[in-house]
Amino acid sequence: MNPITQTPTLAEPGALAGLLHFVQMGGPAMWAIALLSVLTLALILWKVMRLLSFGAWSGGRHTARALDLWQAGQTAEAMALLETRGSLRARLARGAMAAAQNPQLDRAEAEAETARIARALLARAQSGLRGLELASTVGPLLGLLGTVMGMIAAFQALQEAGARADPAMLAGGIWEALLTTAAGMAVAIPAQVALTWFDSVVDGLRHDMEDAATRILHGATFQGAKAPHGLRQAAE
Repeated sequence: MNPITQTPTLAEPGALAGLLHFVQMGGPAMWAIALLSVLTLALILWKVMRLLSFGAWSGGRHTARALDLWQAGQTAEAMALLETRGSLRARLARGAMAAAQNPQLDRAEAEAETARIARALLARAQSGLRGLELASTVGPLLGLLGTVMGMIAAFQALQEAGARADPAMLAGGIWEALLTTAAGMAVAIPAQVALTWFDSVVDGLRHDMEDAATRILHGATFQGAKAPHGLRQAAE
């Protein structure tokens, strides 16, 4: 054949047809696993973009600089540096600085307010992790369900065939049923890996927030600590 007259074949339609055939062989459970795989991939991509917007991998350089300014007594400069930063570390540091400078709060109240802000920020960082945990658990279960249903169908066909039963027919039904188990594991493994990775990222954020809050609140002068909380309320 003349190479010049050859036209490239479209691999995409063939690959799509093969994928649809693969899903159809697994039955209803395979369709559920296919849907779960799409949702899991979308959730992983969404989580990566969300953590990027939270500055999870930025290193917190601006926050570290602001903490140095704060400990050097340049409180106004430190808060100004964090004013336009949107990372979780910067938000926590800005909230802790505001609590430390609030004249109506003593040390315990400032710590409680900082902890409240940290819990809210960490809850945003952890959003979506339950979905990945569910995918890593449900994927193998759906695969096992599809395998059991396929095995039942294969043995039913073998029984109906009676004396004319062909062992090849049973073998074909079994390997088609086992496809769902493999597909379920193929969804669960990346979901579990992503879940472990995201958990480690959130743990790193939690450690940085705790360190920042300790550096800000430790050694800060609280006007509210000069009198008991009840006396201050009465004076007001």
